[in-house]
Amino acid sequence: MSIALKLPCDDAFARRGEEAPCSAAAKRWVLVAAITGSSMAFIDGTVVNVALPAIQRDLHASAYQAQWVVESYALFLAGLLLVGGALGDRYGRRRVFAIGVALFGAASLACAASAQVHVLIAARALQGVGAALLVPGSLALISAAFPERERGPAIGTWSGFSGITAALGPVLGGYLVDRWSWPWAFLLNVPLALALLAVLPRVPESRNPKASRLDLAGALLATLGLGGVVFAFIEAPVRHWDAPAVWIALVIGVAAFGAFVVVERRRPEPMLPLQLFRHRDFSATNVLTLLLYAALGGGLFFLPLDLIQVHGYSATAAGAALLPFILIMFALSRWAGRLVDRFGPRGPLTIGPSIAALGFAGLALPGASGSYWATFFPAIVVLGLGMTITVAPLTTTVMNAVAADESGVASGVNNAVSRVAGLLAIAAFGVLMAWAFDNHLDAALQAASVGPELAAQLQRERDQLAAAALPQGLDAATVASARRALGDAFVAGFRWIMAVSAALALASAVIAAAFVRGAARPASR
Repeated sequence: MSIALKLPCDDAFARRGEEAPCSAAAKRWVLVAAITGSSMAFIDGTVVNVALPAIQRDLHASAYQAQWVVESYALFLAGLLLVGGALGDRYGRRRVFAIGVALFGAASLACAASAQVHVLIAARALQGVGAALLVPGSLALISAAFPERERGPAIGTWSGFSGITAALGPVLGGYLVDRWSWPWAFLLNVPLALALLAVLPRVPESRNPKASRLDLAGALLATLGLGGVVFAFIEAPVRHWDAPAVWIALVIGVAAFGAFVVVERRRPEPMLPLQLFRHRDFSATNVLTLLLYAALGGGLFFLPLDLIQVHGYSATAAGAALLPFILIMFALSRWAGRLVDRFGPRGPLTIGPSIAALGFAGLALPGASGSYWATFFPAIVVLGLGMTITVAPLTTTVMNAVAADESGVASGVNNAVSRVAGLLAIAAFGVLMAWAFDNHLDAALQAASVGPELAAQLQRERDQLAAAALPQGLDAATVASARRALGDAFVAGFRWIMAVSAALALASAVIAAAFVRGAARPASR
């Protein structure tokens, strides 16, 4: 779900590129295109997490296959994001953006038509490739069409509509899942894609004549490294760590990451300029981003599952559960943007993650029952306040940490780091959930006093987690006892996940306090 929330340096993507003369009418169409394109990505990010329980049930998918539904998309988006921006600069921003929109729309249609979970996972991967072309292109169009003095208001307009989309997306998606079925959550993208393709001829084409050469080797190694590590962590609870497929994937992933560093050091125009990390603030803020957005992406992946499968929320209610978080970020983002100017970066980047850690800790408290207002709502408000204090100062600090002519690639790197963090965290947290769920299931079944045959069947279906199917013909009391046992085991894992998320957020605050200085912007090279 974190894809739908405001990521660091989202706005900064639009601060790179060459200005081009553009009429007032064309600027309006550029804004329409950028907002619609971003809305597709925002809606998709929120809807999928809310739809996962329904997908898992209807396609008879395990919890780990449900992870792949999210991870296959995030893998290709994170691995190809920087290449997508470079393709637009080199071959035309509108052209590459249009290809991304068409691919995203076609993949969304394929997702909706999927009758097997493996087909859905493949379609989601294709959707991630489209998003990698679409996401950086939407704001690059703004950069090219609006001169610097007009760019701030244009970005503000885009950001405002993005906030509205982020707020409405999960509720609308949940309603579609409840009212009809989960394929409608993906079909929602199709009319948006068609409308966007109809508008794009009115958007002027632009490119950067000084665009760097494409780093396809770097993109391939980054994707292979992420894919190997993610595969190992997701499949380990099912196949076990000593399975050849698991440890071979892990070795390939680690080796690919090592090769990626070597290649990036030697290339004259790398996808990831490693010299940026010589800037202390840039290195510190990216470590902070990795830790904090790992907590956010991994933790919020499991929240809708807990709400729907354990607490019995509808998809609409689960989608609305994070509204306080989103509305707080939307309402206070302008105020938070001034914190660095008044107090410097170290204070907000220490206090914000610390407050977020309290929010994660609060989410670890609810059991398998209780009203939303007394359990999840207070923690979500605290988490939203902590992230609001963090995001805008984080973007400002990243941009100020490097020379002005490096700010475009620096913003892209930080944005990619936030996505990689969520990708890796969902995989790693799946291992943690499986361990805690398995350890608590036996005790929970014994406490629920279910019969040995039912207990054995639930043990066989442990890879479904709280969505494990119960046999037909059970009396209501036995069904309630079994569901309570599954819910208690899931809550045990969920508490571990939120505790680790809180620790990661607190560690990011320590990084800020120890290493962020907020020095003046380095001179241009």
